[in-house]
Amino acid sequence: MEYKVSAIICAAGKGVRAGFNKNKLLAPLYGQPALYHTLKKFKTPEIDEVFVTSSKEDFAEISALCAPFGYTVVTGGATRTQSVKNALERVTGDIVLIHDGARPFVTGKLISKCIENVKIYGSGICAVKPSDTVASGALGVICDVPDRDGLYLLQTPQGFMTEDIKSAYALAGGGAFTDDSSVYRKFIGTPRIVEGEAENVKLTYKKDFENRLPPLPSAVGTRVGFGVDVHAFGKGNSVTLAGVKIQCGKSLIAHSDGDVAVHAVMDALLSAAGLKDIGHYFPDTDEKYLNANSCKMLEEVVQLIGGAGYKVSSLSVSVQAEEPKLAPYIDRMKENLSKITGTENVAISAGTCEGLGFVGERLGITAYCTALLNGKNYGKDN
Repeated sequence: MEYKVSAIICAAGKGVRAGFNKNKLLAPLYGQPALYHTLKKFKTPEIDEVFVTSSKEDFAEISALCAPFGYTVVTGGATRTQSVKNALERVTGDIVLIHDGARPFVTGKLISKCIENVKIYGSGICAVKPSDTVASGALGVICDVPDRDGLYLLQTPQGFMTEDIKSAYALAGGGAFTDDSSVYRKFIGTPRIVEGEAENVKLTYKKDFENRLPPLPSAVGTRVGFGVDVHAFGKGNSVTLAGVKIQCGKSLIAHSDGDVAVHAVMDALLSAAGLKDIGHYFPDTDEKYLNANSCKMLEEVVQLIGGAGYKVSSLSVSVQAEEPKLAPYIDRMKENLSKITGTENVAISAGTCEGLGFVGERLGITAYCTALLNGKNYGKDN
């Protein structure tokens, strides 16, 4: 069954505890308003529509941030509960994810997990177990120390079947709740937990904006690989690059689908992991790979490097082509590579050779890739 998926990003608060004298989500993070980074994470093919809540005071500024993404801004209420309720009135999807705008480090992988749990169980609440001992107290003394194995720190996104959460909020009336699972639990049923991510932290205080860096791969076990692929033009009317079919009046001559971008990525990953090259694993003498989908081959490569003890940390791909023009397709190309390799750190650039050489003479396309892998079992190299 095909589901339409909506998302609500909560940005109507004031963030008083952060001490910025304005909405903390409009404070800078990496040179952009913090909210921008959250908005960017929900620009994915899995999400069909996005609504962003805003106070009246911030409406113009938040609308300007949302405009390039095509998101709809909804005026919030006096509480988070009322703001979400206002946005739910506009939602048209079968499934809705509700996310705090102050969690810009959410990953596409976590968003996908949340959606899948809603499809299976009707709800999906991202949560992590506490690493510290948790105690309840009063009047300056510890009253109880519950077993932390049964405790969770709730995060967002929190996903629901839309009709269920709409009904819950309708029954909530004017009550105030700190999160959406509490509303669902009180009026609908038991929410389902999704394993969250420790990096999916919430920006609450000013110090959270200072030196806040996304997790970097460990220097131990990190490997770098380089890959290159080239294919000549032949008869046909389209080329496939990073899984995106592009009309151009020509095709690339190849045993498989000729996806030079993916082939360069495959060789970069294999070389970084110290494995053999693409020709060893996918020989052009094997009929099995005749007209093969290169993205499926890349999935096998990701499994191979996983077996060698590595996972993909980042990719930088450069495609050299006089034709077709690639700018309109780069976002989709990045999304495909990101989804297959499991990293959001994917960069793709496209350029020409100014009429020089093989590419410049419009004889074909060349692609280069530099890949960074992060070791999962460091003992292999140490």
